[in-house]
Order: sequence, then C-alpha cells, then structure tokens
Amino acid sequence: MSPAPSSPARPPGRRRRIGWPRRVFSQVLLMQLAIATGVTVLATGLFLAPLSAQLDDQAMRRALAIAQTTASPEMAAGLATSRPAPDGPVQAEAERIRRSTGAEYVVVMDTAGIRWSHTDPAQIGRRVSTDPSAALAGHAVMEIDSGTLGRSARGKAPLRDRRGEIVGAVSVGIEYDSVRDRLVAAIPGLLRYAGGALAAGALAAYLISRRLQRRTHDLAFSDISALLAEREAMLHGIREGVVALDGAGRIRLMNDEAQRLLGIGPEATGRPLEEVLGAGRTTEVLAGRATGEDLVTVRGSRVLIANRMPTHDGGAVATLRDRTELERLGRELDSTRGLIDALRAQDHEHANRMHTLLGLLELEMYDEAADFVTEVVGVHRATAEQVTEKVHDPLLAALLVGKAAVAAERGVSLRVAPGSLLPDRLVDPRELVTVVGNLVDNALDAASGTPHARVEVDLRADGRAVVLRVGDSGPGVPAERRELIFTEGWSTKEPPAHGKRGLGLPLVRRLAERRGGSAVVGTGPDGGAEFTVLLPDALVEADGGPDGELAPVAPEEAR
Repeated sequence: MSPAPSSPARPPGRRRRIGWPRRVFSQVLLMQLAIATGVTVLATGLFLAPLSAQLDDQAMRRALAIAQTTASPEMAAGLATSRPAPDGPVQAEAERIRRSTGAEYVVVMDTAGIRWSHTDPAQIGRRVSTDPSAALAGHAVMEIDSGTLGRSARGKAPLRDRRGEIVGAVSVGIEYDSVRDRLVAAIPGLLRYAGGALAAGALAAYLISRRLQRRTHDLAFSDISALLAEREAMLHGIREGVVALDGAGRIRLMNDEAQRLLGIGPEATGRPLEEVLGAGRTTEVLAGRATGEDLVTVRGSRVLIANRMPTHDGGAVATLRDRTELERLGRELDSTRGLIDALRAQDHEHANRMHTLLGLLELEMYDEAADFVTEVVGVHRATAEQVTEKVHDPLLAALLVGKAAVAAERGVSLRVAPGSLLPDRLVDPRELVTVVGNLVDNALDAASGTPHARVEVDLRADGRAVVLRVGDSGPGVPAERRELIFTEGWSTKEPPAHGKRGLGLPLVRRLAERRGGSAVVGTGPDGGAEFTVLLPDALVEADGGPDGELAPVAPEEAR
C-alpha cells in the first residue's frame, strides 16, 4: 500500500520582534530614561572614584596627627631616662594613646630604629620593619604600607626633645580594613540617593512624554514626517493664499500664493504683520481686528476675500482668495445690464420715432419728416462730438459716450465740463477707464431720481499728471463719512447678485496712491458729491515734431 499523503507542514508562527517603538511618546520616554540612568550611573561613579582616595587621605592624616601628638617632649624624656621594655613608661604611654584614639598601633623608636613600644610586647627592642630614615631626618611621612600587623594607613613624625634635637620617631597606623569598611558603608546611602534621583528623573521623563503624547496626538515620527511633507505639498499646491500667525502677531508661514497676492517675499517670515504690510484694512483683517466672514480687502490692485481662524496657541490661520477678475466681470455685468436696459428703452423710443416718421411720410409731410430725422440724428452726433473734441483717448471717449446713453435713459444729464481737455498720451488708458467708470457709475446712482439730475466730468492735463473731477447733483457725502467711503466693503447700497459692494472707491484710491496721487471727496457746485482724483505721471511726455504733432510712443514706454 502506498503511504498516506502527509499533511502540509504548518508555517512556523511569526515571532514578535522586540524593536524600537514607533510612537513619539515611547521613543522619547525610552531616550529620557536611558539618559537619566546614564547620568545617574556616571555621577555615582564619579563620586565613588575619588571617595576611596579621600578616605585614604583622611586615614593617613589622622595617623600623622596622632603621631605628631604622641611625639611630645615628655615622650622624648621617657625615651632618654628608660630602657625599651614591655613594662616601661614609653610602652605604657603609647598604649594609652592607642586605646584612646582607636589606632591600630603606636610605635615609638629611637634613632637606631629600635622599637620602644608596640601592641605586641615581643616586638619591643627589635628594629622596625619599614625604613624610618625620612622621619628620623625630621620629615613628616604619610603612606599606606604593609608591616608586621598587615596593611595600614601610616603617619610618621620625628620625636624631638626639649632642645629640638631628634631623639627618635613615632609611627602610628590606622587599620586599612576600617577605611575599606567606611567606603563600603557609604555605598548603600549613595545608591539610595542615586536611586531617588533616578526615580525623580524617570517620573519627570514620563510626565514630559505624556505631555508630548497629547501634543503630538500619539503619532509616530514617520507619521509626523509624512504630515509635514503633505502639508508643504498642500500649502504650495493650492491656489488660495494661506498665512499663519503666531500669538505675537508674527508671520509663522505663508505659501507661494499668499506671497503673490500680498506682494511680499519669503523674507517676511518671522516679522510682525504690521511691519510687513503696513497699516491698512488688509492688516486689520489678517490681525483679527476686523471680524466677520468673507471680509473684502484691497491689496494693491487686487481685490481679496479673507477668512481667519484662530488657533489654540493664540495665533491664527488666514486664507486669501483673489476676486479681482470676478469683481471686474461683475462690474462689467452691471454695466452690460445697464446698457441692455438703455438699449431696450432706446428700442421703444426708436420704434416710436419710426412710427412718427412713417406717419409723416404717409401724410406726405416730407419737409417735416426730414427735419425730424435731422433733429434726432443731430442729438446723438452732438453728444459724441462733444466728448471726442475734449477727450482724445478713444477708450475713454467711448466709455463716456456709452455712459451718456445710459445716463439719458436713467433721466440724468451727463456732460463733459467745458474746460476739459485730455490729450491722447495716456500711459495706461485702462487704468483711467477703471477710475472714470467707477466714479461715473457712483455719480449716476447718486443723482438718479433727483430733480434736474446731472453729472459732470472734468478731465484736464497738468504737465504729465491727469486731474479728474466727477460731480453730481445727488445728496452728497457727509463730512464724517468722507474717509469711511474709501474703506473696503463699506457701502450704503444693496449688494449685487454677483458679490459684494464697497470695492470701487477703495480701488480708485489705491490706483491713485500707487502712482503717488490722491483721491478725495468734497461738495460740488450742485450740492452733491464731487470726487477729485490726481494721477501723476499718467501722460507720456510730449515730443513735438517739425509739424507740431506728437511723436509716436513706443510700446515699452506706454506700458
């Protein structure tokens, strides 16, 4: 029979590998414990290393002090008046001193090195086992050496009589085992202190690690690194400006889009917001002093929408969206709607005129029909000729002609002041079109519905500067609001469907101030508001040719 098929071998169970933990909390705790343990062991070792030497030195100094005390003139007199004997006066005095001081031995010797005292009476009268020459030469000796009683800490002092002559020496020994016992006895106490310090360090490490765990949300270092990389990619990849501020109002970080929208560079990081942006509404919004959602601000020629979210550390994160193109399209939409309304009204008026003309022709009143057509055409032609005679720039002239048609349909008389004269030498015609368009639209809104409603536009050249005045017959602007109306987002009108109001006048002032000019409001001759805008260097320098004509302007200079 064939053997039964063997069952497949079971894969061996996976062993759990004990390695370095991934969490920041665990890693920091282990590192701090390792550091605390290492420092404790090192400090204990550094303390124990000199402790043995200090105990040796203390024992030798104690032995020397006993020897110097024993080497008195009375001991020298006993040495001179007796013989070395176990029951002699020198032996008796030396033993008394030994017992009272706790020394291992007190040996008195003469100049020949013969012992006159010893703890072992049999050694009296014999020569000492170590060299006594240094002490007999008048020197104090401290050493650790071995003798007949074993290893001891020794101190030797010369023995002098009353005349100061050396008649012998005194050698005192401290048992070395007692020194070692003191060292060993000190270790448990030292270890207790070291253990207490280690426990305190471990507790502090644990508390710090727990705080770090809460602050890092128990993430691993790899997770934090990945989050930082993702944050950098996200910040610099989105098309919204992001500005982070710390609790002191300094810029902590900003992405590329924020630098572009605010017109600042990366060197602004770490500097206060007021120092980088200066005073103004943009600073007020980003600093949180202007509250609300989707706050409108103007930075340079850009219209920005800002939102601010505080952080738990007292700072904030602000986001910026560019609405310049949207606001421009919104204004164009408003203008287009107004133009459509005007064209619709003109269509009705044109139909009435055509019906009138048809009736005159059917009644064979040919002369009256011709006069009627001449009068109607002459009104429109006169308006266009009046504008083009005083405003030579085609874009600006076309704007004023269109605004005149819209004003007529709204019951407002729009005219160019008699003294106006603007040559065709504008550096940036679109910039002046923006300024004039905003001011004329506001003037039409203010004058519409008032008796004898009218708006007057005055454009003059003063050297290379352009001076613009737009007055209306509306209610005017109170003195206390004449600066407030230039604030971004402030308006007395209902917001349009496409966005927010309160952007036209701030944009006009910013365009004027960017050229070093100004934009102010006062009271006009008709009692309404009169806006005066000064635009320095808005005209190209006149260069008269031989026929008195202006030389063509290079595209680079025009820009």
